[in-house]
Amino acid sequence: MIIKKAELETVCGITSKFPDNSEPEIVFAGKSNVGKSSLINALMNRKSLARTSGKPGKTQTINYYKVNDEIYFVDLPGYGYANANLATREKWGKMIERYLHTSKQIKCIFLLIDIRHEPGKNDKQMYDWIVYNGYSPVIIATKLDKLKRSQIAKCIKTLREGLGLQKEVVLIPFSSETKQGKKEVYEFIENLLLAQA
Repeated sequence: MIIKKAELETVCGITSKFPDNSEPEIVFAGKSNVGKSSLINALMNRKSLARTSGKPGKTQTINYYKVNDEIYFVDLPGYGYANANLATREKWGKMIERYLHTSKQIKCIFLLIDIRHEPGKNDKQMYDWIVYNGYSPVIIATKLDKLKRSQIAKCIKTLREGLGLQKEVVLIPFSSETKQGKKEVYEFIENLLLAQA
C-alpha cells in the first residue's frame, strides 16, 4: 500500500451528523494515551496530520482522514480518559455507538492496546463491545519499541489472555517509532479491500 495522498476531511462532534461516505472506512479505537494519533500519522506517512498530544483525551471528535481518495481512516475519541467528567465520557460513548450503528462502510476496526501492560477494564469492555456490535476487531499492540526483544512473546501472551482472544484473532505488534508492524497493517487493509472488491 503506497500512500500518495492523505487529508483530514471531516471532523464530527457529539451533535454532528456523520458523513454518508461511499468509500470503505477503516476504524481506529483505543485508550486515550495508547498512541493512536502517532500510529495514524505513521500509516499515512505524515508527521502531524493526526494531532498528537502529551495530554491524554485530546481526540474528542471522530476524525475522518481520506487516504488516496479511496478509503477513510476514522479516528475515534480515546476512551478511559480519567480527567473527563462522567457526563462527557458518556456523550463520547454514545457518539461512538451511534457511529458504529449508522456507518454502512466500516470494513475493519483496529483496537489499539499498549503492549507493555495487561489489558485494563476499559480495554476489555471496548473489545467486548466491538464484538457485541458485530465486528471482529484486529488488535494492534502499540509501543513495541519500549520492550526488549526477549519480553515481546510474554507480553503478547498476556495481552491475548487478558482480552480472552480466540486463536484466529489477528494481533499486530506495532511501533510508531521504528515503523515495525506498519507493513503488516498495510497488508491486512489491502487484503481486506481486495476481498471486498
